[in-house]
Amino acid sequence: MPKIWEHNRWYSFARPYVDFCTRESFGMVQAEGELPSSGAVIIAPNHTNTLLDALLVLQTRKAPTVFGARADIFRKPAASKVLRFLRILPMTRERDGLRSVTDNYKSFDEIDDVLAHGVPFCLFPEGRHTPGRTLQPIQKGIARIAFRSAAERQTWVVPTGINYGDFFHFRRTVHIKYGEPIDVNAFLAQHADLTEAQQYQLFRYQLYERISALVWTDAPSGKIPLWQRILLFPLWLLAAILSFPMWLTAEILCSIIQDKAFCNSVRLLVLLLLWPIVGILWAVLFFCFLPWWLALMLLLFFIPSYSLFYEAQPFIL
Repeated sequence: MPKIWEHNRWYSFARPYVDFCTRESFGMVQAEGELPSSGAVIIAPNHTNTLLDALLVLQTRKAPTVFGARADIFRKPAASKVLRFLRILPMTRERDGLRSVTDNYKSFDEIDDVLAHGVPFCLFPEGRHTPGRTLQPIQKGIARIAFRSAAERQTWVVPTGINYGDFFHFRRTVHIKYGEPIDVNAFLAQHADLTEAQQYQLFRYQLYERISALVWTDAPSGKIPLWQRILLFPLWLLAAILSFPMWLTAEILCSIIQDKAFCNSVRLLVLLLLWPIVGILWAVLFFCFLPWWLALMLLLFFIPSYSLFYEAQPFIL
């Protein structure tokens, strides 16, 4: 079986399109800060918006990144293969039972191999997603991975804050900030007099404080004047018509999802999967029944129509 961190030509082929769709899910994406250029790097972001959190971390860098995700989504063999192709490893949580947690040691070996080859590993240390600007307690897993890596090499844990302008509406703003890295080797040397359990507890506390400092307590919002809304309405209406098969599919799926934090991830997946299909169908219809210049104009406007529909909707309606 190929190593999860190794080059995969199909992954490399799909990556630019996925990054494009991720950026199209937001009106503005800002990234601040850098990762250490040497040693093993573990990225530790807050977790508020399910799949989008991981895709945003991924698209801020060209280099590969391996992720950890809850193990229950790996239960079906087909899902497990897809997730592994996406460079995601299963992480069992304590709530899954003590026997299940022992399965983490298999993933720990792979994570150690990833870090040994200079590929960053991203783990959401809260162990669950929570829409909002508060941080849940840090779980033990990230400390175990970091301490294990530090026994073999220089290791850094990078506190990361992902701040959404809105947690539930599509095409808002997002700001990602990579904070000052924690030198795990220096931490262990400084606290060598503590027991292992105390080291775990102190490290989790420090990481919690570092991530909390990167999470905004509020976010800017704004309205546009009525005259601008009136001028924008025809464009928004045309965007709504052209992207109708896509946003209708997304909103039907969102209406049956109980955890609304998943909705923006669903809207992104719909964009990812349906955008080329709907674009081809429109191209056929336009060029068959309209003058070529009008068909070309409508097809060009279709490209951003899904994004425009969501971005302008709250200001117009």
